[in-house]
Amino acid sequence: MSNLRKGFPVLERYTYLNTAASGLLNEKVLEFRQEHDLDFLISASVLKENQGKVLTGVREQVGETFNCAPNRVGLVPNFSYGFNTLLEGLEKTKKVLLLKNDYPSINWPVESRNFKTCYAEINEFLEENIVEVLKKEQPDFFAFSIVQYINGVKLSIAFLTQLKKDFPDVVFIADGTQYLGTEAFDFDASGIDVVISSTYKWINAGYGNGFMLFNKDIEGKVAPKHVGFGSLQGKYKAEEGNFLGKFEPGHQDTLNFGSLGEALKLIKQIGISTIESQVNLMKLKAKDIFTEMNLLEDTVLKRGDHSSIFNIKGGDKLFQYLRSKDIIVSQRGEGLRVSFHYFNTEEELDVLVKAIKNFKG
Repeated sequence: MSNLRKGFPVLERYTYLNTAASGLLNEKVLEFRQEHDLDFLISASVLKENQGKVLTGVREQVGETFNCAPNRVGLVPNFSYGFNTLLEGLEKTKKVLLLKNDYPSINWPVESRNFKTCYAEINEFLEENIVEVLKKEQPDFFAFSIVQYINGVKLSIAFLTQLKKDFPDVVFIADGTQYLGTEAFDFDASGIDVVISSTYKWINAGYGNGFMLFNKDIEGKVAPKHVGFGSLQGKYKAEEGNFLGKFEPGHQDTLNFGSLGEALKLIKQIGISTIESQVNLMKLKAKDIFTEMNLLEDTVLKRGDHSSIFNIKGGDKLFQYLRSKDIIVSQRGEGLRVSFHYFNTEEELDVLVKAIKNFKG
């Protein structure tokens, strides 16, 4: 386990249970960033002559990690940029299915554009609710988070794959920000049409980088309008044509996307199966303990597979008490959100539990 914590010095300072808010910076990513900017300092445009090569490499790393051909990988600064660009390419007469109280960066951009919208309730019957609304409302698009940011409710990839088979004409657009990096994910086998993800959380790539994965059939269903000189640097420009470039209008930041490349190297080095095993260990143990302590909402208790994000009962006083003990969590919804990644340990869970039991508020 100590090897999984290597290179994350913040773990020596805090009991860090807050990846759902922000991932960590690994020393290897920091080393790349320092060397990159030093090279830029002394080389300027000579460094940038390799921009296409760098971005091509990152595109291929993303494609390899999540099984998507590199010419269907878009590099974007964050989820919101990619999602808003996608929405601008949809006809305003289309109907979109959303999850009620999903991440605001999904629901707000849809609602602000006055698409026809319908909603499925997030509760213990989430999957049944989605199927029911799909049958009744017959939307053109379904935009959703794979993992809910407030309480960690998770839609399994197996469910989504079957759902796409049952509703093949609906375009599935998934936010993978709270999911990718926690377990193995095969995009091409998933049936999802578009996955968009920021990478500063569970992939630990820092801020200012993200990506989009497109299936082979999406191009004729979306007409993005963004254009810019310098779009789509690297070997996949001629191969993909203009579609992918419209999600990358202008010159890309090799510092930030190079950081994503370094973070993906670390995932490959550790092994996604190792990461998945440790995340599963932590989430199962945490759910058992939180259930015994009566800290979880009924929706989570009544569902099966869950993510490693939990919203536990507690207010501002408990939050401040935990912070005084250098235990880092977030205030979200009506409680405190705690989240466990592969570098977290059972001992850290014990530290949290002991602090909650000792709290006199």
